[in-house]
Amino acid sequence: MVGRSVEIALLNRIETNEASAFVAVYGRRRVGKTYLIRTVFENKLNFQLTGIANVDRIQQLANFNAAYFRQFPNMEGKVTAKTWFDAFQLLIDGLEALNCGKKIIFLDELPWLDAPQSGFISALEHFWNSWASARKDVILIVCGSAASWITHNLINNRGGLHNRVTHQIKLEPFTLGECEIFFKQKSAVFDRYQLIQLYMALGGIPFYLDRVESNKSATQNINDLCFKTTGALRNEFDNLYTSLFKKAEKHVAIIETLAQKSKGMKRAELLNMAKLPTGGSSTKILKELEESGFIRKYQSFEKREKSTIYHLSDFYSLFYLRFMKKSNLSDKNSWINRIDSPEIRAWSGYAYEMVCLSHLDQIKQALGIQGVLTNSSVWHGNDSGRKAQIDLLIDRRDHVINLCEIKFSNDVFTIDKSYSMALREKMELFRSISHTKKSIFLTMITTFGLTQNEYAASIVQNQLTMDVLFLPAL
Repeated sequence: MVGRSVEIALLNRIETNEASAFVAVYGRRRVGKTYLIRTVFENKLNFQLTGIANVDRIQQLANFNAAYFRQFPNMEGKVTAKTWFDAFQLLIDGLEALNCGKKIIFLDELPWLDAPQSGFISALEHFWNSWASARKDVILIVCGSAASWITHNLINNRGGLHNRVTHQIKLEPFTLGECEIFFKQKSAVFDRYQLIQLYMALGGIPFYLDRVESNKSATQNINDLCFKTTGALRNEFDNLYTSLFKKAEKHVAIIETLAQKSKGMKRAELLNMAKLPTGGSSTKILKELEESGFIRKYQSFEKREKSTIYHLSDFYSLFYLRFMKKSNLSDKNSWINRIDSPEIRAWSGYAYEMVCLSHLDQIKQALGIQGVLTNSSVWHGNDSGRKAQIDLLIDRRDHVINLCEIKFSNDVFTIDKSYSMALREKMELFRSISHTKKSIFLTMITTFGLTQNEYAASIVQNQLTMDVLFLPAL
């Protein structure tokens, strides 16, 4: 298994602890939650059940009964469960009959099991509080892609499950460094530029990356996966949000709105453009999208809540909305045929900024400031008609601000006279508006580095290439 060393170590410790454990695992759809649990515990799972999407309590219980008698054949003949309290009592009977060490239960896609008015949460609560928690040999692992459901109903539960979750694991997408290891294990020979191209379209989602063919280029793989009618990711977007959120139309409206603005949006502007109310229902939607990893919220440099910037952080969603949604299904080489178009160049710049923002730890490490307390943000400024946008600000406790310009290109990037003047004006405008007294270090983050000329030498304090994004996280 690539990466996941921290999560694997935790699960191994849980297995050897002399106490029962209630483990909640959550993260974006397709990020590898189920694979992690099944790989770590292999044949040690005593009972596993996967919820079914969009079915009622009766069908979920039928699913439980089938799984129960398949995994506990010696219990065949017992009365089938008609309620979730019946189901958990059957599970207790089956587990108590086992002669083994730890009794490991894996309930996958838990939010789907909790059908409306099913009584599932109450039954789960009773199972844990009245039986499992009193023992030393039970490991209950629950898993779900709807992170907000896991957070609200389990981790932050204010009823009988309050503080009952003993361990929580939020599984993140692969970093670029982990993607590089992943493809090396598949004997793929992608260079780092191609790996970044794949990441900008697919993100670090293992399920997507596993469908990449090692004998094709990044461009060919993106074309085949996303634009061919039989492509594995051709219809992924349609299932991505509806499988996680009830009434997903409003969630999609937020995603579609953010996909239009490369520099992110403030809350009021975002809700206005998405045609959503400004009240609590929209706050819930934004929080659900953020907890599930689809959007990211940045505090403004001024640390004012009303200036908080929302960014789309899901690479596949951006790629789908920019290119796949309106693509011509009859053009099987849609991506290949327009690879050098202005539209794709514009997207590449934005997507590369997203890559950098999702690898802040690696950037700080490359700058040698991983031990310095920092606050990272994006910035928009407007003063007497003069406007400026800053891709990334790293505000450091050591009285320095890294003002980061992020540029994606297929060659060494050149700062010429006009761009040098624009950078100086941007820095001056930022200092004027922010009133900061800190030193400002202009930091260029490019793909292949900078041309060494008088303009770069006179204005740039730090220059980083795409290679730093592949550093292992400390």
